[in-house]
Amino acid sequence: MCAVAWTSEIETHLSHPSKLPGNDNNGGATVHIVIVGAGEVGSSIAKSLADSHDVVVVDVDPEKVEALNYNVDALAIEGDGASLPTLREAGIEKADILIASTDDDETNIITCGTAKTVADPFTIARIKGTNYLETWQGAEGALGVDFMVGTTMLTAKSIVRVIGLPAAHDVDTFAGGRVQMAEFEIPEASPVAGQTVQEADRFESLTFAAIFRNGDVIIPTGQTGIEAGDEVVVIGSEESVHELSAEVSQHTGDVDDILIVGGTEVACQIARLLEEQGLTPRLVEHDHDRARELAEELPNSRILEHDGTDREFLEREHIEEVDTVVAALKRNERNLLVSLLTKRLGVDRAVAIVDETEYSELFEAVGVDVAVSPREATAEEITRFTRERRAENVALIENDRAEVIEIEVDHDSVLADRPIQESIQDLPEGLVIGAITRNGDFVIPRGDTVIEEGDNVVVFAETVILEEATAKL
Repeated sequence: MCAVAWTSEIETHLSHPSKLPGNDNNGGATVHIVIVGAGEVGSSIAKSLADSHDVVVVDVDPEKVEALNYNVDALAIEGDGASLPTLREAGIEKADILIASTDDDETNIITCGTAKTVADPFTIARIKGTNYLETWQGAEGALGVDFMVGTTMLTAKSIVRVIGLPAAHDVDTFAGGRVQMAEFEIPEASPVAGQTVQEADRFESLTFAAIFRNGDVIIPTGQTGIEAGDEVVVIGSEESVHELSAEVSQHTGDVDDILIVGGTEVACQIARLLEEQGLTPRLVEHDHDRARELAEELPNSRILEHDGTDREFLEREHIEEVDTVVAALKRNERNLLVSLLTKRLGVDRAVAIVDETEYSELFEAVGVDVAVSPREATAEEITRFTRERRAENVALIENDRAEVIEIEVDHDSVLADRPIQESIQDLPEGLVIGAITRNGDFVIPRGDTVIEEGDNVVVFAETVILEEATAKL
C-alpha cells in the first residue's frame, strides 16, 4: 500500500532539539555519533561526518569494519548494533546522535529503542517499508525513533522533481518551494552550449551559481563561457529555473506523458505523487495480482499488465511520444535494459533506479539520462540533517563537494542590513548569494540589494568554504 507523503524538511517540533548538532546547547562541542550499519549508507554518512565529529560505526561484518577503519577517520567496531553491550562499547551513553542505517527495518527500529533504554541520544532510523512510517508519523517519538528517513518516499520525491525539469540531474527546493536549485548537464546540441553566462541568463530571477568542468569548480561571471558537458548549478524562482530547463533541453511543452515500468513500492509512490500534480501516468506491471493492487491504489493512473521490456508492447504504447520513462524494477540490470531499450525506441528521457550507488555513473555513461540511487539519497538526507550548521535546508552537490544552504539572517550575520557588494567582501571568496526571500516574496540578489534581518538567503559554495563562512553567516 502506498504510504502518505513524507516530508524531508527538518521539523522544528522534533522531540529533542537540544541534541541536534549546531544547537546552542551543545556549545560548539564535538558531537558523539554512533552509526549502526557499515554498508553503503552508513559508510557514506561516516565519511561525511568524521572530519568534524566523534564517529563510531558498528557492524556485524568484520570485513566492513576493517575496511572502514582503514579508509575513514572513524572508529569501527564489530558487533550487533541492536545489542545493548555492543552499543555500550560504542559509547551510547555519551552519544548525542544514534543513526541506525542497516538494510533491515526491524533491526534499525530495535536499535533505536534499545539505545533509548540506557541513554537519550537523538535517534535516526533508515526505513524502507511504509507501514512503519505510517505508525511513526501517527505518534511523535513512536518506536523510540526521533527522526525516520523513509527511503522509498525520499527516492520517489527525488525522481518526481527531476521529471519536472528536463535535462536536470538534481533538483532541490528552498524557502517553502519559492526557490529552486537545479544542476544541469549541458548537451552538445543545446543552444546554451557556446554561450556566455550573460547570453544564457535571460531570466531576471536566476543566478548561475557555479560550473563544474573537468573536476574544477568555476564561479562564473557574465563573460564566462558555457561549454558542452559542463555541469551548471543555478538558483532562482521556480519559473525561471523551468524556463532555463526548456532552453537547455530544447523541450517544448509540459512533461506530462510519463511511463513507469515496474510495480515496486517506489513506483507506486512516484505514480501517487504524479497523480497529486494532476497527471495520469502509465504504470506497467507484469504480475497479475500486483497489477490489480496498483489499480485499486492508483485511481488516476493507467495500470498496464504486461512485460515492460517487450519491444512490441512498447511500440504499441507509442513509446516514441513519451516524455519520460522511469525504470523502477527490482533489479539493476532490468532497469538498465528498460532505459536503453526505450531510449533506442525514441523516448525523450530515461530515469533509472540504481540500487548500488557505484553503478550510477556507469548507467549514465552508457546512455541513461538520470540514475537515482535510493542508498545515496538516504545517506545525503541523513548527512544534511546532522550537519553542524545553522541552516533551514541543505542540498549536497557533487558527492558533498559543494553545498547550497538556506539561512535566516539574524542580527549578528555579516549580511544583515548591508548591500551584497559590501558584505560579500567580508566572506570567503567563492561564496555566491543565489536567492533571497522576504515575507514570502522573491527578492532578486544584485550587488546593491540590501539584505535585511529576517530574510531567508540561499547560498552556494564549496563545502570547505562554507565551513569557514558559517560563523559569519
